[in-house]
Amino acid sequence: MTEQLTTQMFPAPRLFVIEVTGNRPDRPEYHAKVQVLNGRVVQDGISGGWQVTRIAAADTTPADLLRATRDADAIVIVGGEDITPSFYGALAGYEGETAHYAAADEGQIALVQRALADNTPLLGICRGLQIINVALGGSLVQHIEDGIHKNANAPIDEILSTHGVTLTAESGLARGLGNTEILVQSAHHQSVGVLGVGLVPAAVAPDGLVEALEHRAAPITGVQWHPEAPDAPADQLPRLLAALRSNIVAALPVRELVAA
Repeated sequence: MTEQLTTQMFPAPRLFVIEVTGNRPDRPEYHAKVQVLNGRVVQDGISGGWQVTRIAAADTTPADLLRATRDADAIVIVGGEDITPSFYGALAGYEGETAHYAAADEGQIALVQRALADNTPLLGICRGLQIINVALGGSLVQHIEDGIHKNANAPIDEILSTHGVTLTAESGLARGLGNTEILVQSAHHQSVGVLGVGLVPAAVAPDGLVEALEHRAAPITGVQWHPEAPDAPADQLPRLLAALRSNIVAALPVRELVAA
């Protein structure tokens, strides 16, 4: 009886996992890899006690995406293709350019901007970090040398590279992950350029690239690596999702004021 009352009073928080697209018929191997990664976010969310809803941003309209996520307690924007360059004032035709999904970019950018306004906890993974930066007025370096960040010319199942990152000691990430020196898995060819308004670096790679960022005042965090990768440390994604859940409680007073 007590458990039933607790469940009624405190229902499981609603986590929305926002991916780029649910359909890539021209790139089946890449799509299969993305499904493994995104599926891990969903499963770890469920295991962590969330009500999880997964939405492909390119398969709906930006307006419908905002409506569908109106009641989100927290949001995760996961990885995928490059952001359309016009959203950060750049041009197409750069080295390593991938397919673009402008509707997904627009919808996800709008989600970040609303999360900032409503104080909704949000985590961006890989592309999700870049969406956060662009949404808040930042820019991207369109192509970096693969170096430690990606296994160049490898099969898709071997493309993720393992390397260390150093977290800023005072960052929420360091508190949530319990360390300032961690190993991560990454596979990106773009990186943060100019930081968006209100954002600060939360981690750097050995080559100096920004590998994570946080907002100064809002519960918004982005990691350039893949904590959901099969070979990533097993506790990394659960810890990040737990930090999102903690931020829901911390954000409640502000969100209630906004709603009023």
